[in-house]
Amino acid sequence: MGSCQNGSMHRVAVVVQPGIRSFDLAVITEVWGPDRSRLGVPRFELRRCAVDPDPIALPGGLTLAPDRGLDWLAEADLVVVPALAEPSDPTPGPVLAALREAHARGVPVAALCAGAFILAEAGLLEGRRAVTHWSLAPRLAASHPRVRVEDAPLYVEDAGLWTSAGVASGIDLCLHLVRRAHGAEAAAAIARSMVTGPFRTGDHAQYLDRPTPAADRTTEAVAAVRERALRHLHEPLSVATLARWAGMSPRSFARHFVASTGTTPHRWLLGHRLDAARKLLERTDHPVPEVARRAGFASEVTFRQHFTSYVGLGPRAYRAAAAATSAAPPKSR
Repeated sequence: MGSCQNGSMHRVAVVVQPGIRSFDLAVITEVWGPDRSRLGVPRFELRRCAVDPDPIALPGGLTLAPDRGLDWLAEADLVVVPALAEPSDPTPGPVLAALREAHARGVPVAALCAGAFILAEAGLLEGRRAVTHWSLAPRLAASHPRVRVEDAPLYVEDAGLWTSAGVASGIDLCLHLVRRAHGAEAAAAIARSMVTGPFRTGDHAQYLDRPTPAADRTTEAVAAVRERALRHLHEPLSVATLARWAGMSPRSFARHFVASTGTTPHRWLLGHRLDAARKLLERTDHPVPEVARRAGFASEVTFRQHFTSYVGLGPRAYRAAAAATSAAPPKSR
């Protein structure tokens, strides 16, 4: 049976069926497929799991050859579900049953974009939060009224079930899952090789109203403040301080910040401080209080609370898991 503990997510099953989106499959393959061990990234075993071994037709005239049956989901540490090009197309019963069994075993299950429709069809999202592409959110809510559909976040998790919004947010979710299991450095190395940003939190907005040309200077000012803040994360930064750097009132700055990033200054700072703390825990042997100080937290207690809530492990347990992951080769099956 696959393990779902942080630090052990080496075996990844992608559930394939006729009509899945080629882009989603490409994202999954690019994140977990290549051997990036020279960059300090664990080696992953990525398998394409289907009802039967026959070639699968994809949109655009492509075909895909499965290399495992659905029974391999029992060996996986993570199950990833690409979306169907037509979300309302039915998913075979054996696939739905395999997804329910994987979730019952405690294995994380992640669906990209309209893949949320598949998890909903399996009955896994009833009473739970989920996202999909913003244009499909009303459709998901109408077809599965017991799902708590949200139309703003990039990705959300509820009871080990991950769903993401459209297109590029699938990359964000996949990198986030790598970061949770193997640390910020591994996720950043994969992001660099993909030439994409390494860190967008799930509470970023799916889409932002574009500023008019007259607002360009304000957007640039907010961006400059973000860059400056990243160089001073170890300092006690408040919204008032950031606003002063931008030459705005705190209320005006907060409004422009949300318009530019889709999240609040406080959440943005917290996310980057937690990311900095993870790097310190992975790269250094600084005591936890020193890690908290260097990451800009007012106290060790506050740091522990936020870190445990965000990662699912306390700082010391996370450091031990990260060290064990970097030292141990992946299991082969």
